[in-house]
Amino acid sequence: SLKHLDCDVLDVQQLHVWSPRWLADHEWIDTLRQLQLDGKIRSIGVSLNDHEPDTALDLVRSCTVDTLQVIFNLFDQSPTTRLFPLAKQHKIGIIARCPFDEGGLTGTLRPDTTFPGGDWRSDYFRGERLVETVHRAKALEALLAPYGHTLADTALRFVLSDDAVSTVIPGMRRPEHVDANVRAVQAPPLPQEVLEQVKAHAWARNFYD
Repeated sequence: SLKHLDCDVLDVQQLHVWSPRWLADHEWIDTLRQLQLDGKIRSIGVSLNDHEPDTALDLVRSCTVDTLQVIFNLFDQSPTTRLFPLAKQHKIGIIARCPFDEGGLTGTLRPDTTFPGGDWRSDYFRGERLVETVHRAKALEALLAPYGHTLADTALRFVLSDDAVSTVIPGMRRPEHVDANVRAVQAPPLPQEVLEQVKAHAWARNFYD
C-alpha cells in the first residue's frame, strides 16, 4: 500500500467494518501495533457498521484504537447519546461519515428523482423512502430559510459543531461540491439557536437494509 500511495507512512490504518467479537482476538491489533512500532502507520482505527455506534462502546473503553469512523448527520444523531461522550473521555478521534445522508441532506432530491443505471442509491431511496426523505429535507429547509442557510451547508456544519468530531468525510462528485464544502467548513459555527432546532429533526431508520 505504501508503494502504491508513494509514501513512507500512513496517518491512519483503518479496518472496515468493526465486529465486537474482534475485541477478544488480539492478532489483528498486535499486527497493527507492530506496524506502528515499525513506523509504517501512525494511528489505528476502525469503521463502525451502519447506524450501530453502540457496538464500539467496549472498544472505546479498552483504548485499543485511536479513531472510529461512524455515521453521523442531521438524521442519524445516535452517536451523541453514548459513543461521543465516551470517545471524548478516552480521547478517541471521531471520523464522521455520511454527513449528507447519501444525498438526502443536500436539498437536491425530489420525489421524482431517478438515478443512473447501476447507481446503488436507486435501492437506498427506493419507494416511499425517497418521498419521506424529501419531505423531511423540505421541513429542514423551511426551518433554515429565515437564517439564510442552505441545507447542505447546515448539514456539514452541524456535524463539525460537535466537539467530539475530529474530521468529516463528505461526498463530492463535482468541483462545485468541493468548493461548497470548503466554504462550509470555513464558516463560523452554527448559532446555538439553529443547532437546537435542527436537532429535533433526528430520524431513526436504516436504509442500508
